[in-house]
Parts: sequence; structure tokens; C-alpha cells
Amino acid sequence: MSKVTTHVLDTANGVPAANMAFRLYRLDAGERTLIKDGHTNADGRCDEPLLADATMQRGQYELDFEAGDYFGGAADDSYRFLDCVTLRFGIDDETSHYHVPLLVSPFSYSTYRGS
Repeated sequence: MSKVTTHVLDTANGVPAANMAFRLYRLDAGERTLIKDGHTNADGRCDEPLLADATMQRGQYELDFEAGDYFGGAADDSYRFLDCVTLRFGIDDETSHYHVPLLVSPFSYSTYRGS
């Protein structure tokens, strides 16, 4: 099954990042079009793929994660080191599975193409 999935892990606390807000955009000529938004479940995943089968299209996408809201911080949000983490990725094979995980703390993040 062709699909795009994600999984967010809170590496500062060693737990899945439950209830983190996300938004998926498709990029066309520099313009962002919102495709899907929501929150991660208790396991830091989405209950359904972000894209699947007929909605999979070649192109560039951006996946925004609201890490700053998830981790909270000072009452004055200007002190957040990470706020919105944006991952830009491309789909060149709409028949494949693209897994886009995020490992995140209040001060760093990493990603990779998972399986």
C-alpha cells in the first residue's frame, strides 16, 4: 500500500509525543496547500496515513510539527528554542511507503526516511 506515515518521539522524556499538532502541505511553485492537519495519538502516530493510494502524488511536501506548543515553556514564548519544526520531503514514487519520523526535544530534532 502506498502511503505517508509519521511517528513523533519525545527524546527529552523518552516517550511518544502524544497530542502534538501537525499539518501536512503540498508545495506547488512555492505555494503551500494544506492537505491534512491533526494531532498525534497516544503512541505519537497518526491514526491513519497522512496520504494513501489515490492521494499519493509525486512532488514536494512539508510537514509542520508544533513542538513548541507540545513542550510548553516560559510564559513569554520568545524563549522557545524550537517552535514549529518543518520537514520538507519529496515523493518520487507514488507506489512506495514514505515514513517521516521526528525525534524531538526542546533543543534539537532529527529525522530520516523510515520504513
